[in-house]
Amino acid sequence: MTTLSTPTPPSDAATAARVLVVVHEDDSGLGRLDPYLRERLGPACVDDRHPGSGDDLPADLSGHDAIVVLGGVMAAWEDDVAPWLPGTRALLAEAVDRGVPTLGICLGFQLLAMATGGRAERGTHGLEIGYVEVDLLPAAADDALLGAVHAEAGPRIGVAHWHQDTVTELPPGAVPLATGQRYARQAFRLGERAWGVQYHPEVTAADYESWLVGGHGTVVGAGLHPDDLRPALAAGEESLARVARTHAVAFADVVAAYVARR
Repeated sequence: MTTLSTPTPPSDAATAARVLVVVHEDDSGLGRLDPYLRERLGPACVDDRHPGSGDDLPADLSGHDAIVVLGGVMAAWEDDVAPWLPGTRALLAEAVDRGVPTLGICLGFQLLAMATGGRAERGTHGLEIGYVEVDLLPAAADDALLGAVHAEAGPRIGVAHWHQDTVTELPPGAVPLATGQRYARQAFRLGERAWGVQYHPEVTAADYESWLVGGHGTVVGAGLHPDDLRPALAAGEESLARVARTHAVAFADVVAAYVARR
């Protein structure tokens, strides 16, 4: 059984950190990442914005030290469905340009790619869903985000997935960090402090269950049933918890170092 390390108390610099979190769906929040970010960066570090519920996004990142963009049911190019997406992409482009710590998850992964010159499209290999193993590439071994994952779990990790849209072209200069059997592009880094991951390190068991219940038609349409997916998710809980912890702690440490240098 994995033993979780004792969180490092936040430094004075870290407690001043402000992380903008773009939440597209009520059951797709920071989840497992939230407690580790707050423990390392301070309890008030998270600035959740729910633009679909009427929250405004900031015009720029001058008031924030990091940005996390989470998943959602809309496609990364469906600006008519989610009119805040252009503003989200602009914030991501600004973050990469300025070297602000950035994490895009699933939809956020695709938005980050689009915002920086890559391409996202509807995938041709069907729905990737449930507990899935992905392979970390050699560049992940000494990566500031995925290096800790590689060190703890080795080059193959178990993660939670729910997507069909995919990044079909990486942005210029992106470093591939992980790959998969159904969809090749699973994680990349841009510059020193921007990452996108196609999988869901953040999702809790409860939130994933709500996805299974709410997305029953989508699951059945893919030739599956929620009961087909639940056993592997339950059996993989230790891996999912470890992946969440290592991602959150590594990203928080990047943010703390960024804040300390400003």
